[in-house]
Amino acid sequence: MAKIFCVANQKGGVGKTTTTVNLAAGLAKIGQRVLMVDLDPQGNATMGSGVDKRALELSVYDVLLESASVKEAAVLSDKCGYWVLGANRELAGAEVELVALEQRDKRLKAALAQADADFDFVLIDCPPSLSMLTLNGLCSAHGVIVPMQCEYFALEGLTDLVNTIKQVHANLNADLQIIGLLRVMFDPRITLQQQVSEQLKDHFGDKVFDTVIPRNVRLAEAPSYGLPGVVFDPSAKGSQAFVEFAQEMVARVQRMGAPKVQAKSASGA
Repeated sequence: MAKIFCVANQKGGVGKTTTTVNLAAGLAKIGQRVLMVDLDPQGNATMGSGVDKRALELSVYDVLLESASVKEAAVLSDKCGYWVLGANRELAGAEVELVALEQRDKRLKAALAQADADFDFVLIDCPPSLSMLTLNGLCSAHGVIVPMQCEYFALEGLTDLVNTIKQVHANLNADLQIIGLLRVMFDPRITLQQQVSEQLKDHFGDKVFDTVIPRNVRLAEAPSYGLPGVVFDPSAKGSQAFVEFAQEMVARVQRMGAPKVQAKSASGA
């Protein structure tokens, strides 16, 4: 049974897509079968996974409108080692088209259920707004991974996201919970970031992942080459941190009482 996680934060520019593609690559590197779903019409997670969004014959748009299955629309990124259910500008039109359809917020959930046995992890990259697309992601997921910078305004945005997740949990998806908060773009030399990090740990306890993703130039460069940092430069500190995060995710899933997911070493041993 696949464990499905949304990577979400209603604040823009916090590293959602970077987190999604690098976690997917990290999980693939330690032997997991991974599907990355791009729910953002910009298609950045698709392009950042080595897949040309302009060349997609089928996309998540077709899956949401039930004109294609996940198996038909997903493509394997050979360089990255995981499957990609890609997005392009067509997806922007899905917002309008879904409004008139039945079960409009459960379309993705139904589609992923048909591919449940094919993957260990499904990671969904959500747009930075509470749209019908984001709602489809939240209704599909077992939990939410929240990437956030350790800055003051990030704390305010987190309050909004927690309230949204509570509403979805109460009304649409009783399985939904925050799996954990991931501190990204972290610079330990900045006192404010250290203070916010401590506030997060005090308030959220073990919901804060142990792994911290440092601010890293190679991670920032990787998307221009159409690759996650984990694949672009495996030796970079940021890339190594994401592989550690992937291992922590596998351990956390096991503690959640999910079917056992056997982690392998990064070398594949």
